[in-house]
Amino acid sequence: MIPQDKRLLGGVAAAVLVAAAGGFTVARCTSDTRAPTGAASATPDRDAKEAPPSDSLAMTATAIKDAGILTDTISPGGLGAEIVAQATIVPSPTGEAIVTARAGGAVTRIFKRLGDPVRAGEALAVVESRDAAQIAADRTAAAAKATLAQRSLARERYLYDQKVSARVDLEQAQAEAASAAAEARRAQVAAGAANITRDGRGVIVASPIAGRVTSMNVSLGAFVQPETELFRVADPRLIQIEAAVGAADAARLTAGDRAIVELPDGRTAAARVRAITPTLNGETRAATAVLDVTGTGLQPGLAVRVRMMPLRGETTSAIVVPEEAVQSVNGRDVVFVRTADGFRARPVTTGQRSAGRIEISSGLSGGQVIATKNAFLLKAELGKGAGEEE
Repeated sequence: MIPQDKRLLGGVAAAVLVAAAGGFTVARCTSDTRAPTGAASATPDRDAKEAPPSDSLAMTATAIKDAGILTDTISPGGLGAEIVAQATIVPSPTGEAIVTARAGGAVTRIFKRLGDPVRAGEALAVVESRDAAQIAADRTAAAAKATLAQRSLARERYLYDQKVSARVDLEQAQAEAASAAAEARRAQVAAGAANITRDGRGVIVASPIAGRVTSMNVSLGAFVQPETELFRVADPRLIQIEAAVGAADAARLTAGDRAIVELPDGRTAAARVRAITPTLNGETRAATAVLDVTGTGLQPGLAVRVRMMPLRGETTSAIVVPEEAVQSVNGRDVVFVRTADGFRARPVTTGQRSAGRIEISSGLSGGQVIATKNAFLLKAELGKGAGEEE
């Protein structure tokens, strides 16, 4: 029994060894089979990381507008070819009117409120005044005297023709009629200037121009003095820009020089230099350049920045762009140039900077359209695309 048990144990041990050897062989084959697959997949990943990211971004015109990205056409000139100055949009001399009361009295009616549109000659308020009543009475009395003088002149002329009265009486009647007519005209002009109401009890406060009420300093029932400012009316279409420039820059400017107005929201408007004051301001020691601007939506009182391009400027081949247009991508300065499908990051070499502007000495050419505002959004989108490729 003992030798037989030994043979049984030996058979079991041999079976275990065979099974172990078979398992090892299967595992090795499996490992050998998977290894090439892993090596093959590692190669494309390494190549993908080493591949340079694309410098182009596909964007539709609608997407560019929704993102608030503004573009501009560039031209050579350099910083010496433009003058950057702070300016203010103000009403033109014919675009704003101060409306006053022509006689003292109490405000009995108010027809317009702040911001209301106004036509030229339209009534804004009525001031009831004793002065107005006196002016109306003088007008009526002068008209009556003129009528009486004309009748007297007609009677004297008839008597003279009938050889009843002397010529001196006719001449006296002619002089009195002329004097009465002159007084009637004076009273009529005074009443018209005061804008007397039909009933003669008050004066009408009317706007001399069309526009909107921008200031209102009157209350119903309040007593106002003559020539007191009650309203201010402005026409937003009649505006101009006043820019403060130094003495050296003022000497370079001439009427007709082109200018660009940069608004706080990033928009721009074209303008022209109309005149430059010949003297300097006593406080700022700066001259004032007056610019005529084209376009709508410019509000008087708004502070803006203007770039004036004098014909006598020092032009160079360098191109000047806003500092915001230059972005740093992978350690290099780039500018995003507009393409048919979107934008392309163009490496550039920058030069000197001044007043938020920077010179591009190489990398761009005149006539190209670049992103000037919110260019950092394009940089972020370009970096996101590179990250997705990795």
